[in-house]
Parts: sequence; C-alpha cells; structure tokens
Amino acid sequence: MNFRLSTLGFWPLLFLISVIIVSCSVNNDATRDHLVFRYNEHSNIATLDPAFARNPQIIWPTNQLYNGLVQLDDSLKIQPDIAKSWRIVDSSCTFYFTLRNDVFFHKDKAFGEQETRKVTAYDFEYSFDRLTDPEVASPGSWVMNNVEMYAAENDSVFKIMLKSPFPPFLGMLGMRYFSVVPKEAVEYYGSEFRRNPVGTGPFRFKLWEENVKLVLRRNPLYFETDSRGQQLPYLEAVSITFLPDKQSEFLQFTQGKIDFISGLDNSYKDEIITTTGRLQPAYKDEVNLITTPYLNTEYLGIFMGADTPEIQSKALRQAINYGFDREKMVIYLRNGMGIPAVHGFIPKGLPGFNSIDGYTYQPEKARALVEQYKLETGDSKPQITIGTNSQYLDICEYIQRELEKIGIDVEVDVMPPSTLRQMKSSGELDIFRASWIADYPDAENYLSLFYSPNFTPNGPNYTHFKNKVFDSLYTEASRISDIERRKELYTKMDSIIIDEAPVVPLFYDMAVRFVNKDVSGLGINPQNFLVLKHVKKSK
Repeated sequence: MNFRLSTLGFWPLLFLISVIIVSCSVNNDATRDHLVFRYNEHSNIATLDPAFARNPQIIWPTNQLYNGLVQLDDSLKIQPDIAKSWRIVDSSCTFYFTLRNDVFFHKDKAFGEQETRKVTAYDFEYSFDRLTDPEVASPGSWVMNNVEMYAAENDSVFKIMLKSPFPPFLGMLGMRYFSVVPKEAVEYYGSEFRRNPVGTGPFRFKLWEENVKLVLRRNPLYFETDSRGQQLPYLEAVSITFLPDKQSEFLQFTQGKIDFISGLDNSYKDEIITTTGRLQPAYKDEVNLITTPYLNTEYLGIFMGADTPEIQSKALRQAINYGFDREKMVIYLRNGMGIPAVHGFIPKGLPGFNSIDGYTYQPEKARALVEQYKLETGDSKPQITIGTNSQYLDICEYIQRELEKIGIDVEVDVMPPSTLRQMKSSGELDIFRASWIADYPDAENYLSLFYSPNFTPNGPNYTHFKNKVFDSLYTEASRISDIERRKELYTKMDSIIIDEAPVVPLFYDMAVRFVNKDVSGLGINPQNFLVLKHVKKSK
C-alpha cells in the first residue's frame, strides 16, 4: 500500500520538475537571446578556411573568425589590426609591420595541453606560404602576384617586399585571404581545417551542421577593446541558418527569428520598401533601413573575341548603351536602390567615379547608330543574345523590350548561375549579365577587367578587350603613388572603356540592410562586409 501511494505521488512530482526545468530553460534562452546575433545565408558556405574566402558567403563568417595585419573601417580607411604600426620604404617597395604582442589564437586541441599561444610574425610567414602553395590551391593566390618576398624578421616584425610599386597593396592586406592561421591547426586537421577553423577573431568556432546551422561563440581572449576599454565583442554568439529561399528568409526576419537581411530581392522588395526606396509604413516601427553606395558595378559584358558583325561593330555596341533608360530601370525594377550607371565603369565610392560622362538614354542617337551599322555591314536585321540567370531576368527583359524599339532583335537566354559563370569565363557567350564587386577599394581593381594580359582564364578580363593605349596607361598608373595623378590616369582609362563600349554599365549598386530595431552597432560599408564585433542587442 505504501509503495503504491509513493508511486502515485512520484509521477505528479516528476511532471512538476520537468515543467520547472523546461520553464527555466525557456526563460534562460529568452534572457540570453539579446546576446545571440542571428542571420541567414541563402547560399552554401563551402569552407571556413580564409585561403578560400573568395565570395561574400565565406567572407562574412571568416570576418568573425580571423584577423590580418590591417583592417578597413566602414569608410574603407586602413586601420591597424594585428599589426599595430608599419613603415614603408618606397625606394625598395618594402613594408615593415610591427605586431601586437597580446594576440592569441583561439583555444583548440591542436595546440595540445597549452590550448593556445601568441601570434608571431612567423605565423604570417606560414599563412602567406599557404597562398602560393600549389597543394593548397588557394583561389586567392593572385593577391601574391606582385610580392617579391616576405619574411619574419623576428617574432614581432614582418617584412614584405613588392616587385614594383603598387599603391593599392596596403588596402589589399585587409582581404580575408591574408588572415593569419596557426600551422599546428592546419596540420592537425589537414583537409578538415575547412570545417575546424582556428583563428584570432572576436568569435571562435563552435559547431557546423552543413546547410543547416553554423554557430560561433565569443572569443574570451580577443585583443580589441572599445573606446571605453571594454573588451570586444559584446555578443555571446553568432547563429547562421541556411534557408535557400529568400522569401522564407524574409518571413523569418518579419517574425523576429533572424536579426537582419542584406540586399533587395524581387520576392519581397515591394512588400518592404516603396518605389522611392523608403520603408513601407508597416515596418517603420520595427525595422531600420541602412544603405550606402556599394563597390559593385552591374553590367552587360560583350565578348570582343566573338566574330559576329554585331559584336565587332562599335556603332552597334554604342547603340545598345544609348538604347534604354537606366533611370527608369532603377526606379521601377530596383525601387530606387541603385545609382544609374551614366558615368564610367568605376562605381560611386572610388576616386574617378563621376569624372566622365557615360551613356544616357538617347533613343534617336541609338537608332542612328543602328542605321550606321546596317550601312557598314549590310545586315538589315541585327540580332544579339544576352545570357543571364533568373535573378536578373526582369532587367534583361526590360533591355530586350527597349532595344527592339530601336531596331535590335534581342533573345534572352536564362541559365543557372554556375552555367553562366562557366560560359562567361570560357568565352561562349557573346553578351552576358555580370557584376564586379571590388576585391579591394581602389579603381585599379575595376580597370584590371580590361587589361589585355588579364584575358580569362589568366585574369578577370572576361570581355577580352584589348587596347594598346589603355594597357600603357594601366601600367603607368600601377607605378604611381600620388592618388591625384593616378585618378587622372584612371579617368583616361575609363573614358576609353566608355568610348569603345566592351561593356554596357547598368547601375552602381547600393548595399542595403534591413535591421531589427533592437540591434545597434551594425554599420555598413561600401564592400558590404559583415562586422559583428561592435554589435549589441537590447532584447
């Protein structure tokens, strides 16, 4: 009897304990939610090894995990990172970086019982070695093309010597490719270092269930502090999900399950912003809209190696450029989130952006150029095909309709992004939709797309444009440190591109962020890098 009574009393007691545990867990999660920053990555993350940080989906998490010699602030000014100072010997193109002595790698079993150790100049020597190691096969190996030599002078001084003057190089060092990694961890994990990252950044790796969830935790050893001396970061964790559908991502954002979304997708653009680029009234109380010019030029590339008369005709290439209204395109297809590309190829935010007049909408001039093409070639029905992916189909269809009004027959060929990239690289598309996001904040990065030694696959010259005067100016500019003189040369080169028309600039992009109002400290920058070490959440 006593046993039966005890048993009957046990189950309500067990239920009560379970409720208390669950309740405490929920309350604890709720009280700590303001310490976790959540975002969604709709593209897959292939690796967390900075030697492979070639696109934004990899750069964003590796920005939280690693540091380099220098970093760029939101104004793209070069700031110290692990290097606390540096000096440059111009006569020999040599840089001497003096490192901080309080930077530690994340704690990891690769270090054995000591768990971690300080970063030294020899770690940078090893990390630079990886960029040029054919066995590593880093897609960022090109960043070392102008480096003659590099070496650790001692534990705290790292030396880099260039083959020739290259003014953008110091800014390039802020790229994630140049992050420092420990030899112990790379050797311990081998090929699995891609999913067992060990760096020095404000957050350290916790877990990664590929295509499901990636979690980073606060690095208690991080060396940076805020202006009041408080150690960064403020957050305890970063949680990344992988919903592939942008509409689902937007729904998660509106439900408060993720803290921000980046970019403007057709699936929700009209829902959240007006045609003039302002927040819709329904979102004003809950969401902050942050924008800035983005170092990204959206364009149509014309493969100059094609032997069709339409491609070889400068008159027809110019007619395409004059034949559609960029202002109207940005207003109605981008809700005003972009800057019509009516100057050169260099985007807003870089020296030389508005130094020249590019193509504006001039339909009569466009028709006259089409007639000139017909007289020169005898071709009475010019036809072109534009290769694109589905994301930019609306823009390409708009251009199609407008060009048909001036006498050019246009076919739009829609293909998967991977196919578009492959065919663009191999010269299989006469005209292709493309974009160029700056690798580093210097106009040289954009003009390199037209330097003839950079023909794909050896470089980024996808159009196979070749011009002796352009090449000569490009070579001259690479040797000049004075920014004003370089700006003059950049303007001359950009003018050649506009005149010869191997591309059709569409718009200079805007970086767009929709951020929940409980988030503060999330800035925005012209390269749209995600930096979370200063972020706080109020609830």
